[in-house]
Amino acid sequence: MSPCYQFHHMGIPTTEPKPNERYSAKYRMYTADADSADFRIQWHRFEPGCPLHPLIQTVPHPAFKVPSLAMAIADKNVLLGPYEPLPGFHVAIIEEGGVPIEFIETILSDEEIWGRAQQGTSELYSGSQD
Repeated sequence: MSPCYQFHHMGIPTTEPKPNERYSAKYRMYTADADSADFRIQWHRFEPGCPLHPLIQTVPHPAFKVPSLAMAIADKNVLLGPYEPLPGFHVAIIEEGGVPIEFIETILSDEEIWGRAQQGTSELYSGSQD
């Protein structure tokens, strides 16, 4: 049985600073949400020495909510995770056909997810900039 994929957002690498970036000391990266009510777009900017896989740093990735993260990543080439950047929000990124694809398993509503991310109340975006 294959998992049901529900679009969540599009992550796009950039080298340009964006307004309202959040910094992740753990991954040496910045994330900013695009001003788009209809489509969820996140910009990701990476510092030298970022430990994330080069595909994550260079290739745009779609992100999908799935009912079972374990099932979505079974027998896949996992590039990151699984990890829990917010309580109740589990994430992993795989590689499929040369493209990173993010999977999210969560009980949180979109309002809770985006609100916590924008407030910087997540393990991923805690820590100060070096």
